[in-house]
Amino acid sequence: MNTTQAQLGAVLAAGGPELTRLLESTESRLAEVAEAHGAELAGHATDTLLAGGKRLRPMLVFLCANHGDDRLVSAAAAVELLHMASLVHDDVLDCAALRRGRPTVFARGGRVAATATGDLLFSRAFAELASTGDPDAVRALSQASSALARGELMQRADAWRADVTPERYLERCRLKTASLFEASCRLGALFGERPALAGALGRFGEQIGLAFQMLDDVLDVSGPAERTGKPRGTDLLDGTVTLPLILALRTDPGLARPDRSLGPDGASEICDRIIATGALAQARGEALGHVAEAKAEVEALELPAEPKRALELVADGVVERYA
Repeated sequence: MNTTQAQLGAVLAAGGPELTRLLESTESRLAEVAEAHGAELAGHATDTLLAGGKRLRPMLVFLCANHGDDRLVSAAAAVELLHMASLVHDDVLDCAALRRGRPTVFARGGRVAATATGDLLFSRAFAELASTGDPDAVRALSQASSALARGELMQRADAWRADVTPERYLERCRLKTASLFEASCRLGALFGERPALAGALGRFGEQIGLAFQMLDDVLDVSGPAERTGKPRGTDLLDGTVTLPLILALRTDPGLARPDRSLGPDGASEICDRIIATGALAQARGEALGHVAEAKAEVEALELPAEPKRALELVADGVVERYA
């Protein structure tokens, strides 16, 4: 068992049988959604969902709730559908061939099929949440969806630029990644009889999301491809300016700034130069600071010991995933 599997097992153990049951119900619901809209889209949507990681966002929905019911399952399915939709659309924008080591919808079916698949997943996310009849929940997911779009536009505007500041990078992470983590926690509180804790749990989710993205950007530089499911230096190749590069440029002014002529060998060389500056350790330290803030939010909450422990394990798991 690898570290990630062990950490996931610890979270599931802390969450108890009910967490496992709710996650299984979410998987069933996701499969139903993927298969319900025509053979071609069903194939692409099913492949996308099957490739989908550890279901961290649905898990946060459940861990932030005091009990489980069908509305929580709809909320968990909605956040995962929105997440997967954003990944499919990202792959179209990046012309990406691989996602988590598997061919993307863009690679298998082309731009039109991938765009349509992403659109389907987006629409079904809001249909799932609308079925609960809770306008506050729909509003929370809508705000996260808008933030995703704004973050993507910011990332495109920043491509290949040498003047991106750490503050601007952090805001992009908040919009593009942390917003959906925050919404997941808020939805769990709203549907799980903890509405008074929605703000604090949302802040926990935001800090976890920031750390998650920062550590993902570290891993893009350190690799290897068999672990990340994509070539080393993918961010450099598509012009995405991340914290390791920003910090490395400050330490090593002679570091070649990536441009559109960059190829895989050049990206690998720049990754080595970034590592040599110590920028990865700095970026990881920044991420660990956000994990500590997330755990402090949980510690201050009036929650039973078991839910607190489960949320703290999630926070630790974000770090362990990239250790």
